[in-house]
Amino acid sequence: MSRHKRILVVRTDRIGDVVLATPLIRALRETFPDAYLAALVNPYARDVLLGNPHINEILTDDPKGRDGGRRGFWRQVRALRSYKFDTALLLLPTERLAWMLFASGIRTRVSVGLKLYEVLTFMKTVSRHKYIPLRHEADYCLDLGRAIGVREAQLVTQITLTEEERQKGREMLRSRGLPDSNKDGGVKTVIIHPGSAGSSPNWKVEEYVELARFCLEDERVWIVITGSPNETQFSGAFAVLQSQQVIDLIGQLSIRELCTVIAAGSLVISSSTGPMHLAAGLGVPTVSMFCRMSACSVDLWGPLGNSSEIVRPSTTYCATQCPGDPHICQFVGGIDPEAVYKSIVRALWK
Repeated sequence: MSRHKRILVVRTDRIGDVVLATPLIRALRETFPDAYLAALVNPYARDVLLGNPHINEILTDDPKGRDGGRRGFWRQVRALRSYKFDTALLLLPTERLAWMLFASGIRTRVSVGLKLYEVLTFMKTVSRHKYIPLRHEADYCLDLGRAIGVREAQLVTQITLTEEERQKGREMLRSRGLPDSNKDGGVKTVIIHPGSAGSSPNWKVEEYVELARFCLEDERVWIVITGSPNETQFSGAFAVLQSQQVIDLIGQLSIRELCTVIAAGSLVISSSTGPMHLAAGLGVPTVSMFCRMSACSVDLWGPLGNSSEIVRPSTTYCATQCPGDPHICQFVGGIDPEAVYKSIVRALWK
């Protein structure tokens, strides 16, 4: 009988990172079918794992809110102790979480790297060997599972929606004027997510607007604009299109509602960011702009499990214009909107 009976997967960073942990979660369930399996995530990322059939429970940690400070830390320790976890996989190590898992009495704890706090908390670690050879982030996540005996697994992400939720997504778009695709099968819904919250180099919003102009030349295409409440400034940029076939939902959707809208769409256009991974987990095709730097590359962060088109700057542009540092590079330049539109045509009408 396996000694890993109560397992906690800890991934408390961005939405896309949580999506990329789903292959590991599925592999854990397949390897340890009778284990109690829980995930610890940021509150805003909880929606990503709702309905996941492989998880028994979703826990949250809010260090900048209710779980912050010494009092919040020890409250979380007491809560984790009550679950009597015997195994924890810390996918993105932080000192706070390392000590929290240690104080929770979890016997087997696995993380990444070799930080001092990992040594002091007697944590087992796996190495990424300086990313040589470069593999996908989801595969690196699986390394922690391999350390406790997880079998090999497909690198396919997973977002689970009920049929009722999918219907709500369709109804939301229809209520804003989108024709019923069941009646008019030629209608294509192109979702443009122009923001990235600094998660990766991105196009300028003006280039997304120009791309939307190309799309709207085809009367069968409707555009849906999505974004967080912190990205409402993009609404004005798209308002210049003055088209009834543009639906602006920026700042109006929860993460779960965003999933239902994506599931109702034909295609998602974005940079390398969370909604791209949500689309992949839902099996919705994507067209994505990617930087060529290794730290930002499609080999490390590409969508998994869907049909995807990747657009990158020319090697000449990168050699002459790129600062070579993902912390400095904010914009993916050297990509022509018309070239991206050709990728969209291939994705929509192939």
